[in-house]
Amino acid sequence: MRPPGRRGVPRASPALLLLPLLVPLLGAPRGVGAGTGAGAPSELRVRVRLPDGQVTEESLQADSDADSISLELRKPDGTLVSFTADFKKKNPRAVRQAEEVRGPEQMHMDNAVNFSQGALLSPHLRNVCAEAVDAIYTRQEDVRFWLEQGVDGSVFEALPKASEQVLLPRCGKVGDRGKPCLCRYGLSLAWYPCMLKYCHGRDRPAPYKCGIRSCQKNYNFDFYVPQKQLCLWDEDP
Repeated sequence: MRPPGRRGVPRASPALLLLPLLVPLLGAPRGVGAGTGAGAPSELRVRVRLPDGQVTEESLQADSDADSISLELRKPDGTLVSFTADFKKKNPRAVRQAEEVRGPEQMHMDNAVNFSQGALLSPHLRNVCAEAVDAIYTRQEDVRFWLEQGVDGSVFEALPKASEQVLLPRCGKVGDRGKPCLCRYGLSLAWYPCMLKYCHGRDRPAPYKCGIRSCQKNYNFDFYVPQKQLCLWDEDP
C-alpha cells in the first residue's frame, strides 16, 4: 500500500475517516439499545451541543448480533463523522469502564492500513472507510496486538518513525502545500450512552438497572501526510 494521500487532492469538504480499532473508545455496555430482531440494529437520534456551542443531530445504532455500535454526525463545516466501535474484534481482554474524561485523548497514528485486506481486522472497515482507502490509520501498539493474533503483516504499512515525525512541523504552520507535515484531526463525540445506571431502592437488597449514562469524549489524531494539501483543515497553531 502506498502512503496515504498520494492518489490525489481531497474534495472541498474533506472527509477523513479514522479507525483506531483496538482502542477501547466506547465503554458502552452490551445490550444498550439492542436490536428488536435478528440482524436489525436499533437507532437513536439525539440533538447534541458541540464544544463550540453549535447544535447538531447524532445518529446512534447498536447491533447486538454484530456486537458493534455506530455513531454518525455532521459537523457545522459539512464534515461527516462516522464512528464504529467493533467490540467483537477489539482486544477481548480489555476491561471497559466508562468514566468522565476532562481532557482530550492524544492518539498517534503511526501505521497505515491496507484497505483491500482490512476485513482481517474488522468487517466494518470496508463500509466505514470506503471513501478514504488511502487514509486509514492505526497505532503501533494495535499493530503488535494484531500480529500476535496471527494477522499478516502485509495489512499494515509503517509511516515515518515517531522520532522522524517529531522533526516535521504541524501542517498548520507549513506554507508550501506540497511539503510533508504532521496532520492533526480533532474528533468530539458530543453524546453517547457509555454505561448503565444503577439505582438503589428500599425494597431491593441489591442495585438494579434504571437507565443509561451519557458521556462526552474528545480525541486528537496525529498522523503523517506526504503533502499539506491533504490536511487543509489543520490550521490551528
